[in-house]
Amino acid sequence: MPIIGIDSLEDPRLTDYVALTDVALRRRTEPERGLYIAESQTVLERALRAGHEPRSVLVAPRWLPQVQAVLGDRLDDVPVFVGEEPVLEELTGFHLHRGALAAMQRPELPDASALLERARRVVVLDGLVDHTNVGAAFRSVAGIGADAVLVTSTCADPLYRRSVRVSMGTVLQVPWTRIGSLEEAAPVFRAAGFETVAMALRDDAVTLDAYAAAPAERVALVFGSEGPGLSARAIAAADRVVRIPMHHGVDSLNVAASAAVAMWALRHASDARAQRASQASP
Repeated sequence: MPIIGIDSLEDPRLTDYVALTDVALRRRTEPERGLYIAESQTVLERALRAGHEPRSVLVAPRWLPQVQAVLGDRLDDVPVFVGEEPVLEELTGFHLHRGALAAMQRPELPDASALLERARRVVVLDGLVDHTNVGAAFRSVAGIGADAVLVTSTCADPLYRRSVRVSMGTVLQVPWTRIGSLEEAAPVFRAAGFETVAMALRDDAVTLDAYAAAPAERVALVFGSEGPGLSARAIAAADRVVRIPMHHGVDSLNVAASAAVAMWALRHASDARAQRASQASP
């Protein structure tokens, strides 16, 4: 394995790790250069299991043996840059307390139609700006059991470092892709047989429990940005509008929490329908 001690922060091979706390910079440069940052050994391990290719790894000396074990048969191919923790903090802009960082090649995203063809229940994130919420939504999708996530062009990057970290690496496991606006993608959903369900606070919205009592076979749950929620145009493009009933004067939940609640309700409904079908069969 090419283990390289960091002698200078000006080394051009370290460019992938410079100023990782600059959100505006990383939003632009990471997709342009085809990379994302995997933070921690756990996330690196999940990225490798998903078939993603590492460009290099950045690690403090005390974590080197664990990183060697995670890289396994890639030991001869992946440059591993080793530096003391104060040096790494100066380079990246934060303290590496999770063992390692890896610069990974971004995978090619699948076509939306191909992704929907194999799915029954998907989540659409429209215009979320908080990477923490994006990561939390992906973790809920992975844990509760939707088949895929589609993010609109205005949604924060699921592969941004904070999104990946908050998702506990599940963003690397859940199938996902980008689409344009919901209005542009509506024909794609309909062609695949999906009912698009806008989760929104509207007087004419059906309550989630009422909708979950008899949901469509294929459902795309659509969630809007923090604060304003879904736009009027996005809601108009949906087939149904659904809201989560609230108590004590609270108008809504955090968007990631809303996604978890809605997915759980539909999963429960799907399980109940499967049980009834099983009992009815001879």
